[in-house]
Amino acid sequence: MKTFEIIPFDNAYAKDFYDLNIEWLQTYFYVEPYDEEVLSKPEKYIINKGGYIFFIKSKDIVLGTVALMPTDEPFVFELTKMSVLPNQRGQKIGQQLLQYCIDFAKENNFKSLMLYSATKLENAIYIYRKFGFIELELEKDSPYKRSDIKMELTL
Repeated sequence: MKTFEIIPFDNAYAKDFYDLNIEWLQTYFYVEPYDEEVLSKPEKYIINKGGYIFFIKSKDIVLGTVALMPTDEPFVFELTKMSVLPNQRGQKIGQQLLQYCIDFAKENNFKSLMLYSATKLENAIYIYRKFGFIELELEKDSPYKRSDIKMELTL
């Protein structure tokens, strides 16, 4: 059985954060200018604004990543930039990252986690619902053109 380690952001893994997310976006959608900007400068757009980035590793290989970005509402963080290596998908690595984020949010007294996704990602939507996320009304000025669903988990 594989053993996994989940670690916080370290600049040594910034390229993994970028590469994992760009690959995922190119596979399922396309890279928006906002994505390119945030992914190439994770410290500026996520860490320095009070957000968090986590990596899941097995030995020395980064298998996946996820970010929690602060929103305008205090103690509400956006679950975003979750991606897993293509050859590791289907191994429940994303679910481990999701559970880690939920536990982290509870330990740090977050009010809720919210996310934007796309209904065409049926497996992801199923997993979010399984973990207790409920659908919210998607605002007209959603930050991502590809998103057609907004979900939240109240903690």
